Amino acid sequence: MAPERETLALIPLEGAPASLRADCGSCFGLCCVALAFSASSDFAVDKDAGKPCANLQADSRCGIHRDLRNKGFRGCTVYDCFGAGQHVSQHTFGGRDWRKDPATAKQMFEVFPVMRQLHELLWYLTEALTLPQTKPIRSDLKKALARTEELTRGAPEAVVETDVAAHRQDVNALLLRTSELVRKGGGGKKKDRRGADLFGARLKGADLRGANLRGAYLIAADLRDADLRTADLIGADLRDADLRGADLTGALFLTQSQVNAARGDERTKLSGSLARPGHWTTAQDR
Repeated sequence: MAPERETLALIPLEGAPASLRADCGSCFGLCCVALAFSASSDFAVDKDAGKPCANLQADSRCGIHRDLRNKGFRGCTVYDCFGAGQHVSQHTFGGRDWRKDPATAKQMFEVFPVMRQLHELLWYLTEALTLPQTKPIRSDLKKALARTEELTRGAPEAVVETDVAAHRQDVNALLLRTSELVRKGGGGKKKDRRGADLFGARLKGADLRGANLRGAYLIAADLRDADLRTADLIGADLRDADLRGADLTGALFLTQSQVNAARGDERTKLSGSLARPGHWTTAQDR
């Protein structure tokens, strides 16, 4: 669901181009139309893909943007397109609004989720290139970044036909190597919990420095005061994870949407590339 027609107040990855930050004012509300969602704790109602959300206004603004969480649309507040929305709207389709040019709608809605995946890969590759430990694979990372950027510049037909799974597999091999290089010197016990079911796990104060938590299910996990420095968190599910007092500085491939989905407070330490969510607690809330 698109927020009000303005750039989201997210702090960009240091060195990352503005094109990888959501600029909802330059998008035609694509996430509010192209994507489907089901009634759950994250969404108040069901919505089919290609059907505009009932809260989407004619000017691409969200009618309940300031009250999404209270209205049952928490899922909207954690979603991040990594800048794919404005790219599809302004570049792939040259500024043609699907409302004014209905013939573009179906194809635009098909392009958007593909572009979102490509932009997510651009974000990870950009982060990998900022890390000094990746010097041995810097050339390969740059090639992967250039190839991904090339795919995003394709015509709508080409973007839709992109084999994202195959490309993601190639990029992921480099991201895995990045993770290994960084975590090797990150301290801690280097625990391998990739894809682990840690739903509600009691990890308060745990030393998780350099841990492999790729794709781990950390839903509602107690991570209070845990040390997650240099832990690989790509794809980790942090919904309702308690990060109060946790140290996530230097955590690998942690995104704003993951942070937004978790719970934290003023003691939670984040890298400078990430914003502290407004719904996190403060000392006054306790």
